[in-house]
Amino acid sequence: MAVNETNILNRLYFVAGCMFIFGIAVVVKLLLIQYVDGDAYRELAEKRTIENKPIPANRGNVYSVNGNLLATSIPKYDIRIDTKTPKKKVWQEQIGPLCDSLSRYSGKSSSYYRENLRKARAKKNRYYLLARDIGYSEYLRLRDFPLLKLGAYKGGLIVEQTTKREHPMGEVAMRTIGYERTDENGDVSRPGLDGAFGEKYLKGKDGHRWKQKIGKGQWKPIRDNNEVEPQDGYDIYTTINTNIQDIAHHSLLEQLEKYDAEHGCVVVMEVKTGEIRAISNLGKSKSGKYYEKRNYAVWESHEPGSTFKLMAMMAALEDKVVDTSTIIDTKNGYKTFYGRGITDTRGYGKISAGKAFEKSSNIGLATIIDDNYSKSPNKFIDRLKQWKLHENLNLPIIGEGEPIIPKPGDDIWSRNALPSIAYGYNLQLTPLQTLTFYNAVANDGEMLKPRFLRQVRELDREVESFEKEVRVKKIASNETIKKAQKLLENVVEHGTGSGMYSKYFSMAGKTGTARTDYSNFEEWKKDKKYVSSFAGYFPVENPKYSCIVVIHKPSTKVGYYGADVTGPVFKRIAQKIFTDTPIIDEIESLEVENASVENEFQKYYDTANTYLTIMPNVVGLPVMDAIALCENLGLKVRMNGNGVVKSQSIPKGQKVKNNQTIVLELS
Repeated sequence: MAVNETNILNRLYFVAGCMFIFGIAVVVKLLLIQYVDGDAYRELAEKRTIENKPIPANRGNVYSVNGNLLATSIPKYDIRIDTKTPKKKVWQEQIGPLCDSLSRYSGKSSSYYRENLRKARAKKNRYYLLARDIGYSEYLRLRDFPLLKLGAYKGGLIVEQTTKREHPMGEVAMRTIGYERTDENGDVSRPGLDGAFGEKYLKGKDGHRWKQKIGKGQWKPIRDNNEVEPQDGYDIYTTINTNIQDIAHHSLLEQLEKYDAEHGCVVVMEVKTGEIRAISNLGKSKSGKYYEKRNYAVWESHEPGSTFKLMAMMAALEDKVVDTSTIIDTKNGYKTFYGRGITDTRGYGKISAGKAFEKSSNIGLATIIDDNYSKSPNKFIDRLKQWKLHENLNLPIIGEGEPIIPKPGDDIWSRNALPSIAYGYNLQLTPLQTLTFYNAVANDGEMLKPRFLRQVRELDREVESFEKEVRVKKIASNETIKKAQKLLENVVEHGTGSGMYSKYFSMAGKTGTARTDYSNFEEWKKDKKYVSSFAGYFPVENPKYSCIVVIHKPSTKVGYYGADVTGPVFKRIAQKIFTDTPIIDEIESLEVENASVENEFQKYYDTANTYLTIMPNVVGLPVMDAIALCENLGLKVRMNGNGVVKSQSIPKGQKVKNNQTIVLELS
């Protein structure tokens, strides 16, 4: 019995000794923390609970060339309250008036706020949300409410500011203007001009503000003021004209819907400067609606089809291996080249090279190029390279498609490559690369780099300005340029684009219709798919704008030829630019005085100012004046024929409704 008691006592002594040693160790550790490592631990604790958090700077605004706002950073605010901070007496005095003010602001009852704020204070909630994502004027109103106006230290006010990118024009040109995109990994990217010039001009410099971590991943500002104020980014002024952009967007949209096409794009460029006045890219969603899906004009390389015949013809003219009057045998619409047949829409027989271009004869252009370059294909390819068609445009916008111009020795080169290239196959260009060449022809041979940016400003101070950039000083001789200009004019007057012709307004250009997705030709024949295009410029006498329209995979049940699908878009853009957009220098440069024209204009002006809601008589007016009058009344216009108006579906004197459709018969 005594032995057991002794064992028990020994064990108790041992346990007591261990506890004593452990206690000594704790005391020693506390002394070390307090007097030796204290500063380090305090610094670590503070680091984990207090941080100098960045305040993102407002990105600079993006403006159109005519000063309209295209993109801006709008400050948004979240208003919260630290319910633990206000003293008991202040809380009891101010909570009632605060709840009444919040009730008037939100429409919820005052008792709702009393109950929720009472519970929040009981739970010592230091981050209770009162309002989310509000504008600046609302923020000023809320911070003047009872209790909140006492500030952060006495009233518990917490203000968190963020910025959101807004686009006043909605989705119009959004792919080119740019926006913020966050992927599944949280990485942020910015396509378009916002991304191209963001780091250098738009981004600004972030500020800093001390915040304290209050649990659950939430950070509360420690002070009302910022440690370092953010500096807003510079504003950029683009070359986009909002009026022309609106015209291009809606003209393209209307045609895509009519032909149930997969996607399409339009670019309008100013001839003398290379400035892009409009760029619209629309693709179809799964629901069938069209939106700015991708920047097809910049990104999408594809076989250009017959619009490339201009380059092929100009190479032959410049090398003097052919003239526009040279007779070419196009057979009966079918000809074999190295075992592969090439067809035309019909047989033209023996026609001039100029006529072959006007009628867009595949056989004609293939014959011209193959007959004169088959023994020296590099001579033809080198001519294309002199025009830098094998190089991209080196645009600031990321994602530009790479052009493909094959040469002998390449994998895709064969004996058939040369005749195929002659009419726009076996090579690839983006729409903007094609337009750059057409613009050079309109500009008497000077090839300019497309330009999207005109100026960078900080308020009223100019930071940087941009001038035209010459890509090729002269693409061909004056003789070749003049012949090319005449060929493009003839296409519209009596060639494949004759349906676009108007004696009241001059245009020049080339139609294009190319097969696409035809690698399996048997499958393609079951479901034929095309790319329709039109590239050109206007007016012919003194070109102001060049333009390209490309529409992919229009419904073949409705139509697919370039003249039918894209030509009307080009024509509508050209006409509306000159009816809706004041272009003073063009009017002055014509230097024509015509009494009948003056009388017609006065008649149009008087009618436009007299009839504001009542249908006027537009019979006898030129089609452009009639369209402008009708659209100013809010009418949708449908036209049959060309020329002047011979009848109207809504009689004169009838009150019209917005979006009502009027049919104009033209002669």
